[in-house]
Amino acid sequence: MTGLVRRVVTGRAGGVSVPPYDSFNLGDHVGDDPAAVASNRVRLATEIGLTPDRLVWMDQIHSRNIAVVDGPVAEPIEATDAIVTSVPALALVVLTADCVPVLLSDDEAGVIAAVHAGRVGARIGIVPRVLDVMVEQGAQIERIGAFLGPAASGRQYEVPPHMQADVERHLPGSASKTVRGTTGLDLRAGIRKQLLDAGVAGVAMDPRCTIEDRTLFSHRRGATTGRIAGVIWMDTTQAASARS
Repeated sequence: MTGLVRRVVTGRAGGVSVPPYDSFNLGDHVGDDPAAVASNRVRLATEIGLTPDRLVWMDQIHSRNIAVVDGPVAEPIEATDAIVTSVPALALVVLTADCVPVLLSDDEAGVIAAVHAGRVGARIGIVPRVLDVMVEQGAQIERIGAFLGPAASGRQYEVPPHMQADVERHLPGSASKTVRGTTGLDLRAGIRKQLLDAGVAGVAMDPRCTIEDRTLFSHRRGATTGRIAGVIWMDTTQAASARS
């Protein structure tokens, strides 16, 4: 039994953190009260029907490092920007506040992944590397579906021209023009093109821009802030209900 694949993206409301982390901050590395973060994480687990120990967290560093997990992990996985598993009822969590949360699954094979793809990670190829690892675990590219969560949009993500040109060379399709007429980056557009060019079955996207949408955390809008979560897991309870 693999289970039905579930995906959730959190917002910033409904937690116990105080400003500037108000209120459902899930990042434990941004200066928030650890007790508040722990309480928010317990609530996340409860709301998705799992116990806190079934959530797998990463110590994200903008790398191409990937961890394959086969069960609960007591502490955040060190120096990692993607997690892959084939274990049901194990939720993989990616934290973001402008970077792109990428949730991938081959539902038939029962292989899922959560990826932190910021400018650096996307530029150096974290996403194609995750696809390779998923295939090694039994997935097939043509069955993999992708979901790109809220992130800084090409309308707002302003970067210097040389940075835009550099990222565009490595991640074609990412160059954009902002609403101010300046050079920008649309990482989701570049990642979407990268995934489709690789042959994945399809790419869905949450259109919200973290910089524009104040119901989400944004590092570029306010440097001291919290983190939202993108979560993916295989729900065996719902799978059993669907078959009954």
